[in-house]
Amino acid sequence: MDLSLRDVSVTAAGRKLVADVTLEARQGQFVGLLGPNGSGKSTTLRAAYQALKPSVGVVLVDGEPIDRMAPRKRARAIAAVAQETHAEFDFTVAEVVAMGRLPHHGLLDRMTAADHRLCAAALAQVGLSALADRGVLTLSGGERQRVLIARALAQQPRILVLDEPTNHLDVRHQLEVLDLARRSGPTVLAALHDLNLAAAVCDMVHVLDRGRLVASGTPDEVLTPALLAEVFGVRAHVVPHPASGRPQLLFDRLESQEDSDA
Repeated sequence: MDLSLRDVSVTAAGRKLVADVTLEARQGQFVGLLGPNGSGKSTTLRAAYQALKPSVGVVLVDGEPIDRMAPRKRARAIAAVAQETHAEFDFTVAEVVAMGRLPHHGLLDRMTAADHRLCAAALAQVGLSALADRGVLTLSGGERQRVLIARALAQQPRILVLDEPTNHLDVRHQLEVLDLARRSGPTVLAALHDLNLAAAVCDMVHVLDRGRLVASGTPDEVLTPALLAEVFGVRAHVVPHPASGRPQLLFDRLESQEDSDA
């Protein structure tokens, strides 16, 4: 499935958080949403999966406005892993992952053997099979993040929206989670904080700055020293990864005029 945002703006308390964002994640692509803190990445993603309603513009799934889709149809099409999810009740890991199957059944329907197999497979994919009976409130932040990704995979969405999915994860699990999202089949739109991870995994990237889209293209096209200086305020040296050839970034502090005068 394709996910498209067309001229999307989000306004809250009289302040425009995101302005006129147009971007597309095509079938099977891994698309990154980049930008400094406060640039509007999370707001854009929330508009994409309708946690926030755009004040202007439209979100389309395969050309159909998402706000006109029945809730269950929407939940079968798109799954989201938010940046911050607070668990209030100590469900087990298996119970949380099983919630991903709700869009495929009536509210009172029992889990089938096929549902249980899908949930077990999702837990195995994120490396947490041994924790199935643990309460989620006993988990570390990284483990809990992987549980939420397993729940999204169990949902079997055609589109997966991830907000900083590598938060709280060590380097190994960062790489594994992003590779899993890429290999699992859905179209992926992900806000990423680590620019080197974005360069390694993304087919396309879009850069937000102060709520506006300022650059779009492949990582090679977008992650240039000039853009990184302007948007992120750092000096970047771009070198090819020795194995993949993808751009990798080495950063220095960008010298200010005050530093030059000192």
